[in-house]
Amino acid sequence: MRPILLITGASAGIGAACAKLAAPDYDLALNYRSDKAGAEAVAREAETKGARTLICQGDVAVPDDVARIFAEVDHHFKRLDALINNAGIVDAVATVADMDHARLKRMFDVNVIGAMMVAQAAAARMTRQGSGSIVNMGSIAARLGSANEFVDYAASKAAIDAFTKGLANEIAATGVRVNAIRPGLIDTEIHAKAGVPDRAQKLSKNIPMQRVGSAEEVAKATLFLLSDAASYITGTTLDVSGGR
Repeated sequence: MRPILLITGASAGIGAACAKLAAPDYDLALNYRSDKAGAEAVAREAETKGARTLICQGDVAVPDDVARIFAEVDHHFKRLDALINNAGIVDAVATVADMDHARLKRMFDVNVIGAMMVAQAAAARMTRQGSGSIVNMGSIAARLGSANEFVDYAASKAAIDAFTKGLANEIAATGVRVNAIRPGLIDTEIHAKAGVPDRAQKLSKNIPMQRVGSAEEVAKATLFLLSDAASYITGTTLDVSGGR
């Protein structure tokens, strides 16, 4: 029986890359918030690689949406074996002085509270069945701080580091593992959403490997942590950052 993997934020970028890489080995529940066409395209490609797919619309910052996503997974697949907790947002480049309450609230509602609610729901199912693997999507911004750019985003991802360690230790004895990936400068659309589409390329000179990473490289590390090859790894954050 193929394991069931839920990926939040699966319509583009790292989430889509994870889905495409996982498709030969997993059946997939693909969550999206607004890009239905993107999610459908990912599902079609995954199906050509052998995956059964379910597309689940929902905003992870909305509790009723999270409940509905998991109800759909329960109904369609009857179980959940793995979660890539990937949905997240970034805002326009700004200093802390220019960040208003609405921006900060939305950042933490999605990147922290939403991620925690998704992991909480997944962990409840996995602990009952006595097995499972969760990978939360963090960022090396958590340790760099992202001054004069995205301090709010960096702070939200630092919360993911702490949450990953805490949840991992709480449920380790149940057979469920929890880890996190911290991508560095990755060539995805997130930079354009922040209003600086060429940001990754401009900053590549600051990376020891002298290049930006790809979503596929992040996906490979993520799938490793999900897999049995990482069976004795929990509570760990893995940087995928070219040495940065």
